[in-house]
Amino acid sequence: MQSVVVATPAASRVSHRTMSGHQPPPSSLTWIGSDRRLARSVARPVREFMAIEAASGVVLVIATIVALVWANSPWSDVYHELLDFHLLIEFGETIILDESVEHLINDGLMAIFFFVVGLEIKRELVAGELRDPRAAALPTIAAVGGMVLPALLFFALNTSGPEAKGWGIPMATDIAFALGVMSLLGNRVPTQLKLFLLALAIVDDVGAIAVIAIFYTDEINEPWLMAAVGLLVLVFTMQRQQIWYTPIYVVIGVVIWYAVLKSGIHATIAGVALGFLTPAIPLQREVAPDEVVGTVVDPEDLDAAGARRASLFVRESVSVAERLETLIHPFSSFVILPLFALANAGIELSSEGVSDASTSSVTLGIILGLIVGKTVGVTLFSWLAIHFGVSTLPRGVNWLQMVAVAMLAGIGFTVALFITGLAYKGDGLEVFDTQARMGILLASLIASILGLAMLSRATRPDKSQLRSSPVPPEVKQ
Repeated sequence: MQSVVVATPAASRVSHRTMSGHQPPPSSLTWIGSDRRLARSVARPVREFMAIEAASGVVLVIATIVALVWANSPWSDVYHELLDFHLLIEFGETIILDESVEHLINDGLMAIFFFVVGLEIKRELVAGELRDPRAAALPTIAAVGGMVLPALLFFALNTSGPEAKGWGIPMATDIAFALGVMSLLGNRVPTQLKLFLLALAIVDDVGAIAVIAIFYTDEINEPWLMAAVGLLVLVFTMQRQQIWYTPIYVVIGVVIWYAVLKSGIHATIAGVALGFLTPAIPLQREVAPDEVVGTVVDPEDLDAAGARRASLFVRESVSVAERLETLIHPFSSFVILPLFALANAGIELSSEGVSDASTSSVTLGIILGLIVGKTVGVTLFSWLAIHFGVSTLPRGVNWLQMVAVAMLAGIGFTVALFITGLAYKGDGLEVFDTQARMGILLASLIASILGLAMLSRATRPDKSQLRSSPVPPEVKQ
């Protein structure tokens, strides 16, 4: 439901109250809801754009195009110098932090992205589609197929050498891109199909997180790891003691991130762990209307204590996980992910590089994994789950739509690029890194086009069935 803000000329606005005594809409009392030119012509259109389901995918595509153009322009040196610029924090003679801009985006900002992923996973497990084991069985099994088969296809073409380290790249599904492409068809896509893709992508994220933590960790610094675990236990204990002062958790969260970074495990795992620990059940299960309304129904009797109590009741009726996800998600989707794409999609497309990639087993393995492996793996494992009675086909969904979703799952952009940076990190592996990124971009583009085309066909109304459908007796009469 959309709210409509009616702006009146400034000269006619005598008071916030109308003559009938009613208060104006709350939105009109804020700057963004005002009749000011900047709010009317910029802020509100931007807010409406951000509310569109495909908006984050559009911004991600724009950032990718900017990175590609910039990296292949006469100003490519500026692009690389900016990413290589180091932030140095020292305390006396001790170096606290010495990271490049690229690493700060990949290790720091992406920890916030994975924190949101952890929140989404926790919410789905506690109160969402993954709560019911039978309902969760189909997307879970389908996601396993969509991870195992792509990895096997890649490994079949890269059985040894440093190239083999990229086997985890085609396992990933980009949830923002995939849902964004699906949303282009609007209401033609059944709700159950959207929920299936969302649940599949979330399980896929769990698999990617496990792969990053287990297989893409070089050396572990045990003291720092124990410090991180100890602080996570402290967060859990504080929650059990019902300590909810947010600034404390922010400070501890930053320290946990730093400890994980120093431990050798990728720092984004800290974000996932904190997301898992965040409560996904409202602290206030039932809000008593008289407790809330009684404090605000008569403004003459309203005081600071009453307003605070009413605010507490209303706020705690929504889980901490949902509140944080709502608060951080726009920043994650419209700032962090575009910055990540800008920092990681800047591939120099020289004729020699493109020629090498066209015959590279790394590029071919990723393309086959994301396009063929995802499509066959998700579809086959879904069919097996339904055939053996483990689960059932979602209501209102047909098999052609399931195949289309399996193709969309081959859009592996964000997490695939992320794993690429871990798999081919180090001297002498730059050529494989470039080839992998080319494969990811091409495979994601092909998966988007094929998936959208098939889903458009699968959701098209069948006119022959409409013509042959029997007319109800009451209509005939």
